Amino acid sequence: MRGGALRIRLAAPPVDGAANDALVAFLSEALEVPRRNIQIISGETSRDKRVRLAGLDEKTALARLLR
Repeated sequence: MRGGALRIRLAAPPVDGAANDALVAFLSEALEVPRRNIQIISGETSRDKRVRLAGLDEKTALARLLR
């Protein structure tokens, strides 16, 4: 966590949406939710992104990510 945001480092290059796809795949696996429940709502072309998560509350999501 940094400044109220979760910081995730990816190995995928930011070309043709590869980094966005890698982020969604990572979050899907870490949070144990289907990929369709994760949506990038802003920042698709920037380093800073906002993500919408369906089917999981914030407390549970943070606990799963930080384990």
